[in-house]
Amino acid sequence: MGITVNLDVMMAKRKISSGELAERIGITPANLSVLKTNKAKAIRFSTLEAICRELGCQPGDILEYAADDPP
Repeated sequence: MGITVNLDVMMAKRKISSGELAERIGITPANLSVLKTNKAKAIRFSTLEAICRELGCQPGDILEYAADDPP
């Protein structure tokens, strides 16, 4: 399972659209969509910082770790 991005949940709580958030943090709506749909392989700390600043949250509010089945 690994890391899950719960960005859509926090965006709904803050009542902000994808387009508006993308504009505020300086990335394309397409790149924000990649994050929201858990298709991203990585995220820059600067992008994560900008998301947290705009949504008034902590990284742990949007990133969640779920372990795979035990070995």
